[in-house]
Amino acid sequence: MPVIKVEMFEGRTIEQKRELVEVLSKETARITGCSVESIYVVIDEVKKENWGAGGELCSDKYPDK
Repeated sequence: MPVIKVEMFEGRTIEQKRELVEVLSKETARITGCSVESIYVVIDEVKKENWGAGGELCSDKYPDK
């Protein structure tokens, strides 16, 4: 039972998340030889203000336009 954990900034649409889960599941099943039904995908959305990169908050480094 593969579990795929995706951590990313919040803000994607439900359609984008649906496609991400579908593609990750299908490709993992293809590569590992297990069934798509046995794969779990967990999407953990994080606010940019709660993520740091290169010594600064991502909300400062990558401000929304």
